[in-house]
Amino acid sequence: MEFFQKEVRLKPYNRGFHIITQDILKAIPEIEKINIGQLQVFIKHTSASLTINENADPTVRLDFESHLNNLVPENLSYYKHVYEGADDMPAHIKASLMGVSVQIPITNGKLNLGIWQGIYLCEHRNNASGRNLVITAFGS
Repeated sequence: MEFFQKEVRLKPYNRGFHIITQDILKAIPEIEKINIGQLQVFIKHTSASLTINENADPTVRLDFESHLNNLVPENLSYYKHVYEGADDMPAHIKASLMGVSVQIPITNGKLNLGIWQGIYLCEHRNNASGRNLVITAFGS
């Protein structure tokens, strides 16, 4: 079994949901050496998250953003953690709801995603800087 790990910094993205599958593949070409294995992607932040979903129709990503904003609105009177702006506490809640990692099977040197699946960066802040990912591929 082989293990490969990289830490990469993504460029800053606007608030919303962004497909980053190709960024991940470029960062860890060693996936091609693995016939059977797993890829784990972990985001080292508390106000952004990762998920896997539709990679073809961009309106899916817009709907995700709209729905999460309705589910976790800004400026609620009971928020105490408001030091970094109205979007900060909702961003922490959204990140916990969505999750900070994804795991994908590797089969014959490729990610074994469904035809319409892509890896999303879920950026929950209005003015975030780039985000750091730890990408780990392992298998034989």
